[in-house]
Amino acid sequence: MSPVLSRLSAIKTIAAVQFHRLVGLIKRYPVRSALLLPVLLLLYVLVMIPFTPGIGDLRKAKSEVPSVLLASNGTVLAEYKRINRQWVGLEKISPHVINALISTEDHRFYEHHGIDFRRTIGAVISTLSGELQGGSTITQQLARNLYPEEIGRATSITRKVKEAITALKIEAVYSKDEILETYLNTVPFLYNAFGIEMAARTYFDKSAEKLDVLESATLIGMLKGTSYYNPVLNPERAKARRNLVLGQMAKRGKLDPARLEALTKRPLKLDFERQVEPLGMAPHVAQHLRKWLIGWADGKGYNIYSDGLRVRTTLDASIQKLANQAVARQLGQLQKLADGQRKAGQERAVLQAGFLAVDPRSGAVRAWVGSRDFAQEQFDHVSQARRQPGSTFKPFVYGAAFMQGLSPSDTLIDRPVAITSDSGDVWTPSDATPPTGLATTLYDGLVYSKNTITAQLMQKVGPEKVGQLAQALGIRQSKLDLVPSLALGTSPVTLLEMVAAYSSIANGGDYKLPVLVAQVENAEGQVLEAFAPITESVPAMPRAQTLTLVNVMRGVIDQGTGSAIRQRYGITADVAGKTGTTQDNTDGWFIMMHPQLVAGARVGFNDNSVTMGSWGQGARSALPMVGDVFQQALRNRLLDQNAEFDIPRSRPSPPQPPPPSPDQRQQQRRNDPLSQIVNGIFGRILKQLQ
Repeated sequence: MSPVLSRLSAIKTIAAVQFHRLVGLIKRYPVRSALLLPVLLLLYVLVMIPFTPGIGDLRKAKSEVPSVLLASNGTVLAEYKRINRQWVGLEKISPHVINALISTEDHRFYEHHGIDFRRTIGAVISTLSGELQGGSTITQQLARNLYPEEIGRATSITRKVKEAITALKIEAVYSKDEILETYLNTVPFLYNAFGIEMAARTYFDKSAEKLDVLESATLIGMLKGTSYYNPVLNPERAKARRNLVLGQMAKRGKLDPARLEALTKRPLKLDFERQVEPLGMAPHVAQHLRKWLIGWADGKGYNIYSDGLRVRTTLDASIQKLANQAVARQLGQLQKLADGQRKAGQERAVLQAGFLAVDPRSGAVRAWVGSRDFAQEQFDHVSQARRQPGSTFKPFVYGAAFMQGLSPSDTLIDRPVAITSDSGDVWTPSDATPPTGLATTLYDGLVYSKNTITAQLMQKVGPEKVGQLAQALGIRQSKLDLVPSLALGTSPVTLLEMVAAYSSIANGGDYKLPVLVAQVENAEGQVLEAFAPITESVPAMPRAQTLTLVNVMRGVIDQGTGSAIRQRYGITADVAGKTGTTQDNTDGWFIMMHPQLVAGARVGFNDNSVTMGSWGQGARSALPMVGDVFQQALRNRLLDQNAEFDIPRSRPSPPQPPPPSPDQRQQQRRNDPLSQIVNGIFGRILKQLQ
């Protein structure tokens, strides 16, 4: 607590003690004390003044502007609102609403200065006689609505004094029209509707300026008790309250008495629909940045809900839109397959996905889709979901091997593999097809995603080296188990980490922290802080070996497991990537690199005990989303079709078989067709001679 607040609190405590002592004296000496009562009340009011909102606070409450999240081109992505409210001017509110409010809540509104002493005295007399009655003016109610914590809700003298003082301050700052406008824009109407505009849309599906007299009376009638007079759940009570408001309007000259009887017989006609706040095109980004922005704003003395900050992100609105469409389209198709494999009586599983695109040159995030539908799934499958990456982890194994001097043309025999761990467990990785027993280049081992070749390479390189490289490239939050099976992606990681690591590869081995915020501006557009890309002084991987790895990963797209990029999507740009599928098709992955953009996607069920069919392979489930986005981005010239990685395309020659032994050469001669013909001819000639 600050020294000023501590001092005020101490003064309040002392005053309270002295006040209670005076109460005791009043009881002991009532006649003499009666003369001091006005002085004591004045003293008590003066003591309360420092504990009520200041005039500056009142002005700020009226001018509250939510902060906005912007794409790099200025497109609004989201607003950080304190509540679901749309502020409208008094001229945009139906006169029936204003007449109903003043007639019912405060008919001397234009005559007093915040406190209606006649009404207050009448309320006190009624309360003392046993009939509880409120005496608050519209201005006093506004004080409660704006500052519930400072004023409080308890039924006490202290609250009423604070309320009265704040009301006087409001009247000193606001005009009567401003008070009405502020009041009508701050009152709650249930169902997450704050203010008259959202109430009009929620209950009558129209704007506040279109409300008729019956609709206006219904909404104003709710203010006495929104739950009790809820027209959706308690229509009879709401109608009775509406009619009471209509009666007050007729009494105060705001409604023709001749119309009153007919109007009171009219039924409630609601057109109810909850008002959902627009999610924008990047709701998971807005959610991801909210906590960071609150901390940043607190440190700088700003409030994200009222100071109108403009947070300019690195997101590309066009690529974000393409990503949203690609995820929705692909997940819609895959969900049909998932529903088709569901057994009778089995609960329907919602298939989910994450998509992320990053500019490898700067680390700037260009697109971020955390789930197929934020309204149903707020969990972020980009930054929160940790899943086994499968074969998308293999490039780290090959990269570590190239760093140790091996080359893509080096070979290993495609044979059965059995690796015994320190604990005695035996790991026997295999592929979809049986081992060939032939020499296989490291190039083909990665291009065709050979588990047996990758496992043997892991033995040569060592899990520690592979883990170190993966962490240096971008796997920096998830814990990696440094065991042989790590080669096939058995340690869960996030999509954010994997795309960051691939971005380092696409950037020649330099890791750049993925960034979402380019700069923060004030409401006038002045830059408060800009955020430059963060580059580490030491490369995560030597450039030469990184480019060698990029060239091998080109082969994945050209003729390997990612060839659908060329064949189905017709992408001819210089791209490289890797598919990944975990055991039993639990998760499907695909990440692709272009010199200007790296994008990755993962598909799977929230419950990882639920698996996909063969359609869950990364090349079939995740690749289409990435391929779709790249196809459209290149077609619309959001990416340069001619951009190339800084290494010529090359593919090692197929390994030459070892020279045959004498026995093998003799057998080959026997099996040679020409030799068989010659031997046959000579055999017949010899037979005739005999």
